[in-house]
Amino acid sequence: MQKFCHFASKNIYKWPNNLCEANIKPFATARRAWLFADTPKGAKANAILYTLVESARANKLDVYEYLKHLLTELPGSRYLEHPEVLDQYLPWSESLPEECLLEHKHKKCLNQ
Repeated sequence: MQKFCHFASKNIYKWPNNLCEANIKPFATARRAWLFADTPKGAKANAILYTLVESARANKLDVYEYLKHLLTELPGSRYLEHPEVLDQYLPWSESLPEECLLEHKHKKCLNQ
């Protein structure tokens, strides 16, 4: 560990942060377009939506299908009385419908 700290302190190697920059770039680019985030409630809504989208991407989900699933299924799920129900809607849940999974999506022209 001491050798690593010595190596890291010398700035010999530039640590890449390409993955971090690539993930934050869409957010930084679009933030000027999010005019509704000029209030605390708008900023909170923005953060929630951004978290949902990035969590879906990180778990290799089709973002559109995942959000559509959440917005159609959650309102009738009675999650306020039974919070454990929310586990099946998490992006890493194995009980998500197949259309939410990106690997199983095929181009429509191939399904003919």
